[in-house]
Amino acid sequence: MQDNDHCHTPTGGAELTVVVLSAMEGDRKAFEELIVMFQSGIYRMAYARIQSRSDAEDLVQDVFLKAYRNISSLKSADVFKAWLYRIAANSVKDYYRKRKFMSLFGFGVQESGDDCEYAGSDPDGYDHLASKQFWGRFNAFLQGLPQQQREVFRLRFLDHLNIAEISLVLGRSESAVKTHLYRAIEKFK
Repeated sequence: MQDNDHCHTPTGGAELTVVVLSAMEGDRKAFEELIVMFQSGIYRMAYARIQSRSDAEDLVQDVFLKAYRNISSLKSADVFKAWLYRIAANSVKDYYRKRKFMSLFGFGVQESGDDCEYAGSDPDGYDHLASKQFWGRFNAFLQGLPQQQREVFRLRFLDHLNIAEISLVLGRSESAVKTHLYRAIEKFK
């Protein structure tokens, strides 16, 4: 998956608004441009929570399909990014609900994690090991946080959303988001 966020994603300004407005009016090319702009960011968000490449890729497809079907209901082009990340956050919740439901009925649910997919993919085994250890420790830290603090911390530092966007994604006030973020940062220190 290409990392297009850094070279194609506008920082929110007029260019993004124009593209979103065109997509809201049914311009398919404009929506495809939005996919290019946000695909890798949504993938990173999904993968950081699911830890499975194939499931994260499937989730990204679902997120953009839902966004495409519902973009005409978007109230303002200015909140597109937060709206898209909210769809992704809800899709992750749905993913875990489905896994839990499947496990209740004894259907084999494969543990998430793609260790075998990474084996041999990095010519420098030390970098792979160091990265694996870092993410293991990071995920252990996150698991020690209450759910709201964990999600705010991820949205801020892994997904690079600002306080206002996180507020929209989670449906919480900005002051509540700031409180959760402050508490998570204090625990991180």
